[in-house]
This record gives sequence, structure tokens and C-alpha cells, in this order.
Amino acid sequence: MRLVFLTLVLALSAFSADLTGKWKGSMPGRDGNAREISFNFKADGAKLTGTMMGPMGNEIEISDGKVDGQDVSFKVVLEFNGNAMSLNYAGKLEGEDLKLKMQREGAPRAMEMILKKAGS
Repeated sequence: MRLVFLTLVLALSAFSADLTGKWKGSMPGRDGNAREISFNFKADGAKLTGTMMGPMGNEIEISDGKVDGQDVSFKVVLEFNGNAMSLNYAGKLEGEDLKLKMQREGAPRAMEMILKKAGS
């Protein structure tokens, strides 16, 4: 019975996305120019934590992070002049690419980006 349980646990972890580490990419900015973006993730089973490098070079905590197989979702809350703006990210690990869509809460459009693990 223990062997069956251990095999099942190992099989499930093999299907989970390996997100732990630093990821970098770019996304379109308001002026049409690409803007660098980076995340530092820590995956622990189905839970995802970490930080995003903010526009002022500061680290911003991610929240509500989830990993389900190759699927990923999390939220980042940015503060500007006392106003909070929530950014919702969702996507999938496909090979060595982390393909994400980011949508500002309440906005109709989503922006797409592809991240690569730093050092790979």
C-alpha cells in the first residue's frame, strides 16, 4: 500500500509545472514598446508564491497563486498614489515557455506574454 501511495505521489509531482525560479520576458507597453518583466516563483505543490519586479525596480508580492498540472494563475496588486490596481495572470507552462495572459481587473482586454526561465 505504501508503495502504491509513493508511486502516486511521484507521478502527480511529475505532472506539475516546475515553476520555481526566476522567469523573464517582455510585454507590450502603453506606448507600443516592449517592457521587460520578471518574476521569481516558488511552487509548493498546488501553491504558488513569489514576487514580480515592479516598474520602479521594487519587488511586489504575488497572491492567490495556484498551480494545477501545467496551468498557473496568480494576482499582483500594484499601488500608485494611494490607488490599488489588481492584475490577474493566468497561463500554462508549454515546454520551456511560460505563456501568460495578464488582465487588469475590470478591463476588457488581456495582454499576452511569454516568459523563459532565467539560465535556461
